[in-house]
Amino acid sequence: MKKLRTVNHSTELCVIGGGLGGMLTAIAAARQGIKVVLMHDRPVLGGNASSEIRMWVSGAGSRVRHLQETGIMEEILLENMKRNPERNFTIWDSILYEKIKSEKNIELLLNCSCCDAEMDGSRIVRVKGFQLTTYTWHQVEAAIFADCSGDSILADLTGAEYRVGREAAAEFNEEFGLPEADRRTMGMSLMVQARETDHKCEFKAPDWAYTFHTDEEMNNKPHHCLQHIGTNFYWIELGGEYDSIHDTEIIRDELLKIAFGAWDHMKNHGDHGADNWELEWIGFLPGKRESRRYVGDYILNQNDVEQHPVFEDEVAYGGWQIDNHLPGGFFMNGKGGNHLQKRRLTEPYGIPLRCMYSKNIENLMFAGRNISATHIGFASTRVMATVGVIGQGVGTAAAVAIKNGMTPRQVCKEKIKEIQRILMDDDCFLPYHRREISELSKTAALSCDYGDCSALHNGLDRRIWGNDNGYFGRINQAVTYSFDEPTKVNGFRLIVDSDLDREYVDGNPDALNISTVLFKPLSYNRTTFGFPRCMVKHFKIEAQDEQGQWNVVYENRENYQRFIRERLDVMAKAIRFVPLSTYASEMMSDTYGSATAHIFAFEVY
Repeated sequence: MKKLRTVNHSTELCVIGGGLGGMLTAIAAARQGIKVVLMHDRPVLGGNASSEIRMWVSGAGSRVRHLQETGIMEEILLENMKRNPERNFTIWDSILYEKIKSEKNIELLLNCSCCDAEMDGSRIVRVKGFQLTTYTWHQVEAAIFADCSGDSILADLTGAEYRVGREAAAEFNEEFGLPEADRRTMGMSLMVQARETDHKCEFKAPDWAYTFHTDEEMNNKPHHCLQHIGTNFYWIELGGEYDSIHDTEIIRDELLKIAFGAWDHMKNHGDHGADNWELEWIGFLPGKRESRRYVGDYILNQNDVEQHPVFEDEVAYGGWQIDNHLPGGFFMNGKGGNHLQKRRLTEPYGIPLRCMYSKNIENLMFAGRNISATHIGFASTRVMATVGVIGQGVGTAAAVAIKNGMTPRQVCKEKIKEIQRILMDDDCFLPYHRREISELSKTAALSCDYGDCSALHNGLDRRIWGNDNGYFGRINQAVTYSFDEPTKVNGFRLIVDSDLDREYVDGNPDALNISTVLFKPLSYNRTTFGFPRCMVKHFKIEAQDEQGQWNVVYENRENYQRFIRERLDVMAKAIRFVPLSTYASEMMSDTYGSATAHIFAFEVY
């Protein structure tokens, strides 16, 4: 009998799952020179942020001032803001696809579902996935495996320890814990998108949809078009009282009945401001919040999230509120938010690397909503921007482990300072650490044509805890490093202001600042489609030669990134950064400080 073909891959890191956690795991490792295979079971990348589900990317910066996630996460969001001003999902999908395909060290397997693993004792040797589009089996052998699938597919396949459901309060002394543990979880949602037209739009629900005649039958969920259309109706949620993996198809069918029934109610049962609105899209793939959570060497819990202790092995951070959706979902009364359990946080908390590798499988790591956390701890870490920075932490740690022939546990114990240094150099914020300034920058003489630029050496690349930590320069006024003698300069590192408060929601923690949502084509601070006016757009780097002549060695006329690091390879007596325009200055608006260039770091190395 003829069998389907099998393709074998030998790599260093295998990442299962191409949501934001898996993507950033793969990119971070690849940029450290590690060969990566990324296996993803969908045709598009992005997980809950993809066009298949359409949830916007939220994180610490949405709830705590100055905590917007940076690193690769900010790189992707700024790319989308610049190139996709209408927030078109097809373009967003293509940007995510491009980010993976442009990395020469990543081999991407789309439409490929991991369904088997081969073990050697407590070590994974290889995994096997089936690619539906090619009817091909793919076997991947690697030194380290990172499960970023959300559902922790490798848990059952490898025997890795994991948890499902809610803990008893006594186990971790959690205020929001239960008298007794259970296996209930948060549910999953089908997203809904609608758009306003200039005419009345009719709607007839399918016969199989539920009918909700009154707001009470809708369980008083918020659904007036003009007030709540920006929420994507997250409350069309079920599954917390089911098996959130094996019952997904049943749950999806019920969610479709609710979604079409809810829109029918808004259009045809009462005045909900929906006359001129038409249904544009309903997802057929549920956006899942919770299923299996791995057990690592440490389990993050409610006390860690609220009291933010300092972890020596911190490689990521969170700050989103404790946002616990109760298992009943749609069928719970929405009055007063009774279907939710929330508590706002005021400070960031560190997430240790010990939460990101398996307690009992020696070469298994994980990034995403499946890290080692209690149900209540997870209620904060689960959001996608936090998942993204966890991914960059995991990818970086995996790269250091592979280069040193170590397991994740060993690299956590022996190389954590190196991992943290790389992350901070790559513009990842770690709340209780300062970035080391390059030796060349510390020994050179720093000066500026305008103001005081000493903050460029403080190792903090954002506003935080009441301090600006940046330099307010002027257009055409240089920041200069001077050397005692001609010196080899390999490159420069620059951090400019991209407005890390742009997604912060002031006041009501449940409010939605829809002007900054990833896919809402509205303006922010009078800037078209939300691109930061404060960002330096045009700048040049100049080197002074032995004759005292200044020469342009790097110039960027269309910068749209916060973090810029480039090679120079020049001999120079001095190097200077000269800002030439910001997005505000090019719009000819003095109101917003068009002559001011705000930067957080400029270093040479």
